[in-house]
Amino acid sequence: MNTPARAAPARQVWGVAALLLAAGDALAARFGAVSVRGELSGFTRAPSGHCYFTLKDADGAAGALRCAMFRRVAAMVDFTPRDGQEVELRGRMAVYEARGELQLVVEAMQSVGAGSLYEQFLRLKARLEALGLFDPARKRRLPRFPRRVGVVTSLGAAALHDVLTALARRAPHVEVVVYPSLVQGAEAPAALVAALGRAAQRAEVDTLILARGGGSLEDLWAFNDEQVVRAVAASPIPLVCGVGHETDVTLADFAADLRAPTPTAAAELVAPAQAESLAQLEAIAHRLRTLVHRRLDSQAQHLDRRAMQLARPAQALARHAQRLELLDARRQQALRQWLQRAVQSQEQLQARLQRAQAVRLASADTRLQTLSARLTALDPRRVLQRGYAWVTGEDGRAIVSAATLAPGARIAAVWRDGSAQAVVEAVQPASPDSLV
Repeated sequence: MNTPARAAPARQVWGVAALLLAAGDALAARFGAVSVRGELSGFTRAPSGHCYFTLKDADGAAGALRCAMFRRVAAMVDFTPRDGQEVELRGRMAVYEARGELQLVVEAMQSVGAGSLYEQFLRLKARLEALGLFDPARKRRLPRFPRRVGVVTSLGAAALHDVLTALARRAPHVEVVVYPSLVQGAEAPAALVAALGRAAQRAEVDTLILARGGGSLEDLWAFNDEQVVRAVAASPIPLVCGVGHETDVTLADFAADLRAPTPTAAAELVAPAQAESLAQLEAIAHRLRTLVHRRLDSQAQHLDRRAMQLARPAQALARHAQRLELLDARRQQALRQWLQRAVQSQEQLQARLQRAQAVRLASADTRLQTLSARLTALDPRRVLQRGYAWVTGEDGRAIVSAATLAPGARIAAVWRDGSAQAVVEAVQPASPDSLV
């Protein structure tokens, strides 16, 4: 006896928002309230009072969990969270629908330790301080009028632009030598030590600036490396450390001869403003004139006393009066000549400063135009304008090879006029005939 075939159940097709909402509900039902421990990274407090950050395992595992702590909860935290700090969070798992990201909505935060990175920072700081690397007595004064300044930083860093702009504005006559180096990542410490070594070996600058923009504790960790700190302390050239923003502190700051809160501030500390230099020169000239007058007046008084001690006061006074008049004439002539030379020297210096400023500004403008052209050429939007698309996986990373895909994988594509979500049905290797 034949039985009729059973009809297959209808396949459910989800909308994106509905699927994300269902996933969030499933997470909440599966996990409920959860507690998790890890280290803070990228902690940011928005103007609204909400806080956003990433939680990572203290043992360096690759996992990372995005977290959101809203203003009401953040106001109840009784300490100031910082990157690298180990905390215990209590909250609920959710899906941030706008980006389709898994996140933990934090309902409580408790500090459970200083965090491994911060603990490393404190231990190394204490050990190097005990060795005398941070001793204020070993720090040197910066040259008052540097002729050439060295900058150790990345060629692509905004810190380099800030330093060059500040130096061109304040002291256009000062030459700048850049010693390129990585400033972030695992290879950055060795690169920084090598750049400082090149500067010391060449001995071509009067002052060094170690510069980098702001970032998290992990971003600035290269400047807490022991070898970098030792290289800063051993630099034969006076060194100013301008790393991060005002609230960022690294061990290189303690080892440097002078710490600046920002790269721009480091440039301002190294090079006095042009007006300040001219004012100092004028003050020196005034002191020299005063010393010359005092010396001549003292000699005239001495001659007067000797004249009164002579046996024939009248004749002696006449001779000394004549000699005094001659000395006075010579004094006035010498003073006029000195003042004339000083004025000429100041005018020449002013002219040189103006020429140097014009050359420096022209060079900086050319460099900025070149960099701007390069950035424009590398702008991804220009590539999209030619009809290409930017394809990313579920993790938001760019897909650069079809070999990384598998059927069923979800991908996103962005064109110049919009975007689309897709599911891979099949993956085929490329052949010469398929390339266009």
